[in-house]
Amino acid sequence: MIRLGATGSIPHLDLCRGLEAIFRRRGIDFDWLLYAGYDQMVAGFASGEINVAWNGPLSHVKMRRAFGDGAPVIAMRDVDIDFTTNFIVRADSPLRTVEDLPGARFAFGARNSVQAGLLPVHFLKELGINPGRDLASADFYDQRAPVKPSDELDVIARVLNREYDIGAVSGRVLDTLEPDDGVDIAALRVMWTSPGYSHCCFTARPDLPAAEAADFTATLAAVDDGDEAGRAVLKAEACRRLVPGIDDGWDVIEAAALAEGLIW
Repeated sequence: MIRLGATGSIPHLDLCRGLEAIFRRRGIDFDWLLYAGYDQMVAGFASGEINVAWNGPLSHVKMRRAFGDGAPVIAMRDVDIDFTTNFIVRADSPLRTVEDLPGARFAFGARNSVQAGLLPVHFLKELGINPGRDLASADFYDQRAPVKPSDELDVIARVLNREYDIGAVSGRVLDTLEPDDGVDIAALRVMWTSPGYSHCCFTARPDLPAAEAADFTATLAAVDDGDEAGRAVLKAEACRRLVPGIDDGWDVIEAAALAEGLIW
C-alpha cells in the first residue's frame, strides 16, 4: 500500500484527494495523511507511518540522511527540475557582477525558504561574499514589516523601490509573474543566476517495494488534465505534469543546510 504524507494546506488536501481517486481507479491501494508541518512529516516518514512523502527540498534532505542508503526521489513536478536562485537588481543599477556587491544592501526572502533564504546565503559565501561582513545590510523577509504577502514578491518590491540594491528570488517566481503582482518586469535585471538544483519531490522510504515505487511513478507520470481528478492534482501543484524523480541536484541544498546548522 502507498501511504502518502503531505503538510496540511488546502492545495495538499486537493492533491491527496485527487491522487486517491486516481490510484483507486487503477486498483492500487492508497491512503494519505496530512501533517502540521514538515518536521512532523519527517518523523512520520522515519518511523514508517508513511512510506512516501510530498516534500519540500530541505525535508527531503533530512529524510535521505535518516537512512544509510538514502531515500529515493520517485516523482517530481516538471517545475521542480533545474530550479534556480537569481540575484536581481533594478535595470538601471550600477551593480554588474558579484565583484560589485561589497557595500550593497541585500534583501533575502524568508529565512526558511531554500531558494530565497538558505541558498542565497550559501551562494554568496561560495562567491567570496560574507553577508554579515561585506554587505551594508542583509536581512530576511521575517525581519521586515512586509510590503507584500509573498516573501519573494516582497524582495522584488523593495529592490524596485530602491530600499535595497539587490535581492534573491527564484527563477520560477520571475517566470510566473502576473499583472496583478504589480511588478514592472522591464525595470528588473537578473545580475546572477545559480546552477540548477532540485526542489520539491515525492520521496520514498528505501523499504518501499520496487514494484510499488514503480506503480507510484507510472501513475503520477500518467496524470493529465483529461479528467476532474487529474485537473485537480495539476491545479493544486501549479504544474503541467508530474515526472519521474531524479536524484541529481540535491547536494547543494545538503551542503548549504550543513553549513548553516540546519541539519547535522
